Amino acid sequence: MIVVPMHGLGGARDLPIPASLAISAAVAALVISFTVLIVAWRTPRYDARTQGRPLPDGFAGFVDGAPLRWTLRLLGLAAFGYLAWALIAGPDVVTNPVFGSFYVLLWVGIVPFSLLLGPVFRAISPMRTINLLLARGTGGNPGSGITTYPPWLGYWPASLGLFAFVWQELVNETSTFLGSVRLWLALYVGAMLVGSAIFGDTWFKRADPFEVYSTLIGRLCPIGRRGDGRLVIRSPLANLDGVEVAPGLVAVMAVLFGSTAFDSYKDKISWVDFVGRQSLPPEVVNTLGLLGFCLGVAITFSLAAMATGVHIDYPRRSLPGLLVHSLVPIVVGYMTAHYLSYFVEQGQATVIQLSDPMVNGANLLGTANWSVNYWLSGHPSFLADAKVLAIVLGHIAAVIAAHDRCLRLLPKQHQVTGQLGMLLVMVFYTATGLYLLFGA
Repeated sequence: MIVVPMHGLGGARDLPIPASLAISAAVAALVISFTVLIVAWRTPRYDARTQGRPLPDGFAGFVDGAPLRWTLRLLGLAAFGYLAWALIAGPDVVTNPVFGSFYVLLWVGIVPFSLLLGPVFRAISPMRTINLLLARGTGGNPGSGITTYPPWLGYWPASLGLFAFVWQELVNETSTFLGSVRLWLALYVGAMLVGSAIFGDTWFKRADPFEVYSTLIGRLCPIGRRGDGRLVIRSPLANLDGVEVAPGLVAVMAVLFGSTAFDSYKDKISWVDFVGRQSLPPEVVNTLGLLGFCLGVAITFSLAAMATGVHIDYPRRSLPGLLVHSLVPIVVGYMTAHYLSYFVEQGQATVIQLSDPMVNGANLLGTANWSVNYWLSGHPSFLADAKVLAIVLGHIAAVIAAHDRCLRLLPKQHQVTGQLGMLLVMVFYTATGLYLLFGA
């Protein structure tokens, strides 16, 4: 029997290098990168609206064509139906493939798949397909609902959905019981279908936690679209420049980053002891801890973004939203570092379990006789280097993205001093992230 743990593997046992050395080297790399940027990068270079080399018409036509679009839609719908069968009729055991598919392939897998393919969840979203089929069956238009989505609502529904997922995974003590996952997914499906009926497809773009998550990570894919809709290949950071700013975007990034940090911290002996000494139930204390980490990211980032110390011609409170795209590489780096061995090894276990949705010895997909390759766990030095490198490269990319945007936003005479707050918070995130990674 293959047991699938629901949280990231790793911590100090995976990293056979001194924490102090890794943290010092990472902070030094960040500061040196910032210094080089100040000297050599003096004008904005990224503009997602106009930049990019157009891809061949044949390839672009294939990507945008109805055959591929409907193939992906039907694959997503088929996968949803297959897992719904396991969810409803399967046994309540941890080897039910629902658990691995939900916590591993979906949540963690969004990062590598979106980096490689762009906003992949949007293309395979079963909720979008169901909404489309319902609309066509009733003679409606899936793109429009009863009313227009209010701009002030922005990404706030997605941030709440993301928080609900990380709470389910990290805090809920019944997260590995099938009934808990059934309830979560039932609420998700209901919210998506009702919301899309009211607001149309815009609801998915702003409120579906998995689509918003995938779309943000997909901005680091080298293939994107210019403002004219043309499919192009360009620098991932040029793609990142096209993140759509709307209310709630800072909250979305704070949940993604803060929850991963909390996942590293919650298994520390000091936190476990603290939770055990409280009179409140553990779920309440852990909920407050998770919320505290997310708020900590939101507050520190917002203060750093607004601490330009110079006069600007637009509201200072708009700066966090304009700069928060720079957190996307940090989230990717830290998710990679925290979940690398978990995704590779437990992802394989989940693929094996998918052949036996009723856990009765079946081999429906032909994968039941496969075995998990534990090469990563057997090479701790390589794993350590990969994890530290992921965090460092993520932060360096974040500094570059923030610097390029600041060159456009800040007065020329304050383009260095105005970025010091952002540099300090990036250094803090780097040191804290590596500390948690080593100390978990």
